[in-house]
Amino acid sequence: MGARGPEIRSTAAMRATMAAYFEEIRRAAEEGVGKVAWCTSVGPAELLYALGFRVYFPENHGAMLGASRMSSELIPVASAAGYSPDICSYLTSDIGGYLKGETPLKKAYGFKSVPRPDVLVYNTNQCRDVHDWFSFYQREFNAPLVGVSTPHPVPELEDVHVKAVEAQLEALIEPLERVAGSRLDMPELKRVVALSRECSDLWGKVLGTGANVPSPLSFFDGCIHMGPAVVLRGRPEAVEYYRLLLAEMEERVRDGVAAVEGERVRLYWEGMPVWGRLRDLSELCSRLRACFVVSTYCNSWIFDVLVLSRPLHSMARAYTKLFINRTERIKETYIRELVKKFGVQGVVFHDSKTCPNNANSRYGMPRRLEESGVPTLTFNGDLCDLRLYSDVQVRTSIEAFVEQLTGG
Repeated sequence: MGARGPEIRSTAAMRATMAAYFEEIRRAAEEGVGKVAWCTSVGPAELLYALGFRVYFPENHGAMLGASRMSSELIPVASAAGYSPDICSYLTSDIGGYLKGETPLKKAYGFKSVPRPDVLVYNTNQCRDVHDWFSFYQREFNAPLVGVSTPHPVPELEDVHVKAVEAQLEALIEPLERVAGSRLDMPELKRVVALSRECSDLWGKVLGTGANVPSPLSFFDGCIHMGPAVVLRGRPEAVEYYRLLLAEMEERVRDGVAAVEGERVRLYWEGMPVWGRLRDLSELCSRLRACFVVSTYCNSWIFDVLVLSRPLHSMARAYTKLFINRTERIKETYIRELVKKFGVQGVVFHDSKTCPNNANSRYGMPRRLEESGVPTLTFNGDLCDLRLYSDVQVRTSIEAFVEQLTGG
């Protein structure tokens, strides 16, 4: 029987970093210490931080609702308000929580409610739902709504794509300056972008240690430790945290410390996490001595084309070349490269019911991988709505897949 590896020591520092981040937002929203900008998770956070905003990410809140298993009770509240249960369960969980006055931020960080936005900023590079999501809050709070409509899907990334997004980013500056009450300082934006790039590089190196045998971390660890890369990129706190985490992962590699003791199967997680079942799935894989050593999801916050010298241009390039925003051919090539780099023996696709844009099993990709000798498994579920997830079916499927890969 396998077992989970030792606790990652840096977890305590990560929790402290996230607590300080949320305290800044709480003080801004409830005590007037700064202004709050809501931003989609792969939106122009660097621009907002450079203008002095406290930046809140509703998708991060959606993940918290899923992980705390509140979503199944909150989604029907949004549905009663007219939102289909088939759309993004981050959106319906979040709106349902707002309508019911419930949020895990109360218990975890002392919030009275979700923070009132001074401005809402979106980027549709992941899906159109974020625009509709933020439009709800624009109506609720009478707050200005601005954003970027990214070309989708993008094949080979060309200058025409980047220039279109760059022009939209430039157009955001004036309305954001009006809300912030200050002008954008270009040296400050360059500093923030440089920090974002450093955070991204460090996070990429952390995830890259998964190529070691045995892997010092798993996909489930990545889902926990990605928090600062999502909400604090562009801030020195994220850089400091990932220096600490990378040093620990490199130490684990030197000492042969495994995320899954007795690792015997190396897997690839494709698609969204099942937030309410991270621990259960982690324990199942440890028992099977199977480690998810890589995922496109955690890699989605590696922005390796950000450059200090051309901040807006490189932001446009980074946020347009995002995996979720690409064609099937580009996505398949990317997955094949990671399968080879990380020594993956099988790919597990999570077909998330309410997140079709990040469910890459629907257009024949598993079959194409199978035909070239890469074993795959697809299971049905959801990122937040556990009513769409079967513990027994998923456990049985993964057990059978691991048995198939190991021969018993």
